[in-house]
Amino acid sequence: MGRFIPLSIPNFEGNEKKYVDDALEQGWVSTGGAYINKLEAQMAEFLHVEKVAACQSGTSGLHLALVECNVLPGDMVIVPTLTFIAAVNPVRYQFAEPVFMDCDDSLCMDPVKLRKFCETECQLEENVLVHKATGKKVKALVVVHVFGNLADMEAIMDIAEEYHLKVVEDATEALGTYYTEGRYAGMYAGTIGDFGAYSFNGNKIITTGGGGAITARNPQDVAHIQYLSTQAKDDPHFYIHNEVGFNYRMTNLQAALGVAQMEELPEFIKRKHKNLDLYREVFEGFENGHLLGFREGTYSNQWFYSLKIDRTKITASMRDIINRLQEKGVQTRAIWGLIHEQLPYKQSIAYEMEKAPYYSECILNIPCSTQITEEEIKYAADCIKEVLM
Repeated sequence: MGRFIPLSIPNFEGNEKKYVDDALEQGWVSTGGAYINKLEAQMAEFLHVEKVAACQSGTSGLHLALVECNVLPGDMVIVPTLTFIAAVNPVRYQFAEPVFMDCDDSLCMDPVKLRKFCETECQLEENVLVHKATGKKVKALVVVHVFGNLADMEAIMDIAEEYHLKVVEDATEALGTYYTEGRYAGMYAGTIGDFGAYSFNGNKIITTGGGGAITARNPQDVAHIQYLSTQAKDDPHFYIHNEVGFNYRMTNLQAALGVAQMEELPEFIKRKHKNLDLYREVFEGFENGHLLGFREGTYSNQWFYSLKIDRTKITASMRDIINRLQEKGVQTRAIWGLIHEQLPYKQSIAYEMEKAPYYSECILNIPCSTQITEEEIKYAADCIKEVLM
């Protein structure tokens, strides 16, 4: 087989094997064990929060957050359309209805349209936002920090406060991203809203195979999430359960991986920055596309690299571009299919979509693994330039 440069793969350079072997030797492999507690403590310290709950996935974290937000059947939750579908499906797990919002040029939720929707399509009734056309209550919004780029949280939090909306931050791609300026200077993605969810899927900046975590502004909410994630055990010895719980707790084997990965996170972020700087050098002066930046006043983990293709010059389909690069051994991917256009959500409200459809046609994600070499970056960039000529 010829050369192959993957899009984004896990990096196990540290103590992963040592800690997993230790968990195996101790016999603690399931949803109890010291590594789970250690990972939660590591994350809480890193994020400067009081409490973190480790769970089975970013999706389960988002679901538990919506449960805590008291999202009930028939309620509405405002969500982005430009994201992975896992950010939206938990709304339906609660038998609630998503309302799809457009993105701005950061690829994150557009706060201008968010405010306009709340102002013109809804009204406040006894401190509850009600959608005028349907009479449904709008309970919460899910904001995704796409590819490690912080959304405009100052504007979004102002809107949420004004309209009494709970804010769930999907920080599944943004572990390590934080504000350097403004009202939230020093605060990390996932710690600004009411809840923040993280993912440790295999392609994320750190991984536990599957796995995720959730934090909240109120540490009591995190404690309740931990309780719900272990089947809501009120008396584990006599199996008394006073609420409907979930099998959403992280396993100790996953957490053993996570503890080792957290030790390496600062180095991984450093490499993400170094590698993107090299890509920027190589793509300098390239007229058929350019690399997107990250929000000013923030320090991003720079998890994914997005090349914006100039569609006035390049008319080839994204599928054709990706296939041609695959033939050269360079794995790339398109941005997600817009969720409001997916079959399960075609009947949902999609509000003033303009930029999301535009960006969905011109964003190419390029190889960004933390162990990619300089030579591989230059080869990948040369192949991309050749295909986009």
